[in-house]
Amino acid sequence: MSTQSIRTKFLGTETSFSVSGAWLSYWILLLRLTAGWWMLHAGLDKIWAWPFDASWFVGGAAQGTILAPFVTPFSDGILLSFVNVAVPLGQTAIGLGIILGVLTRTAAFFGAFLMLFFYFINGYGGGWAHGMVTGELLGIMVFGTIVALGAGGILAVDNRLREMGPFENTRLRKLLG
Repeated sequence: MSTQSIRTKFLGTETSFSVSGAWLSYWILLLRLTAGWWMLHAGLDKIWAWPFDASWFVGGAAQGTILAPFVTPFSDGILLSFVNVAVPLGQTAIGLGIILGVLTRTAAFFGAFLMLFFYFINGYGGGWAHGMVTGELLGIMVFGTIVALGAGGILAVDNRLREMGPFENTRLRKLLG
């Protein structure tokens, strides 16, 4: 087991602590599996209860929020049909990607992107009745952590994808975890 000592200066105070590589790896894997299951479950719930209708969210809940100009055009017609299919399939794909470790960093990015909409529309639309720190904000932080750490290295398909030819390009490799 490797242990590293991290030393930094935070707000003028010297700080140092030890990090065990093995325990950190297990923690990252647990974080990835939990976040992936969370998103996969949300997507599968919508697919099993088909048809999914997002009009209440993009057309109703989004009204008067800072995201309304971007979201309300998707509240009817073909754009609403797109959202009704894209959200459940996207959540399912994000969940599977994070759990299996396939394009982990990309999947986590889109997980955080979706959570931004949920955070601002649910929070702002509800008058922040549950405060500014909500489950959606924690979701943004979890998915952001997975993106930042590139957490697709442990028990992940990304390791095999790195060895394949198309991913030798450094730009494509950044999409992997």
